[in-house]
Amino acid sequence: MRFFFTLLFLATISSSFSQQIYKRTLKLMGSRFDITVVEKDKTTANQYIDIAVEEIERIEKLISSWDKNSQTSLINNNAGVNPVKVDTELFDLIFRAIQISKLTDGAFDISYASMDRIWKFDNSMKEMPSEEEIKTSVARVGYKYIVLDKKKSTVFLTQKGMKIGFGAIGKGYAADKAKNLLISKGVHAGIINASGDMNTWGKQPDGSEWKVAITNPLNKNNAFALLPVVEKAVVTSGNYEKYVILDGKRYSHIIDPRTGYPSTGIVSATVFAPKAELADALATSVFVMGIETGLNRINQLKGIECIIIDDQGNIHTSDHIKIDNK
Repeated sequence: MRFFFTLLFLATISSSFSQQIYKRTLKLMGSRFDITVVEKDKTTANQYIDIAVEEIERIEKLISSWDKNSQTSLINNNAGVNPVKVDTELFDLIFRAIQISKLTDGAFDISYASMDRIWKFDNSMKEMPSEEEIKTSVARVGYKYIVLDKKKSTVFLTQKGMKIGFGAIGKGYAADKAKNLLISKGVHAGIINASGDMNTWGKQPDGSEWKVAITNPLNKNNAFALLPVVEKAVVTSGNYEKYVILDGKRYSHIIDPRTGYPSTGIVSATVFAPKAELADALATSVFVMGIETGLNRINQLKGIECIIIDDQGNIHTSDHIKIDNK
């Protein structure tokens, strides 16, 4: 789950500058999107925001597993039956997702959509599922069962009942695409915030950098750091509203696709990366990998940084992040 309210862009709108900040909030891809551009007038800003909205809606039609007419649905419906020819854009997105799966040892996996939903996070669960139920729930999950043919541009899920979904990467990808499109149209600065998958470019009208306020989910009233976001994306994954406590132990709604067990120990993971797509996937992966393994993996990646808050409220950071305490 992404949390918009853990990430705030800080900006001062002033009439003393020739350009100003214009923002529109709307629901896209089933989530809250805030699209912000820096422009000289409201009419021009709205035209650009409309362009971003159209691009996000186009991507949703391509990757949605809820739309029975989407290419993603066609892939899922042909699992274990036939390869499906897809657009190059979708093929490349799936290819990159598989590379992230390899990078994270399967902690990130778009075939998570195959999991049986045996965990409930609506206060209805009173006991742990059985080991057999958990094992069965992930029987059809595994990125290694996704076969790509680049020459034919086909995708084949080798196991019947297998499914792919882009819930842990799709909004970040949409934010990247909308940003790149607006830049190509001449928009010099702005923010695409897809429910906490936030991508920025350029600077504020007064020349200052965009900044995000990082909050501790266990103490939401106070931000513990303000960090600049310069031509980067930042994504926060959190579980402090969706979890279950069984036998005194807290289980996250973010489930390890390799084992079927929910992640434990972390309540919030914020990742900074060049692209929101990558930050999106890695934020989920860190939850699954845990604090030590997650930070170790992040520290091996150039240009990627991470802030983790554990279930005791302690803050853990990757090696090269610089926090200016508020």
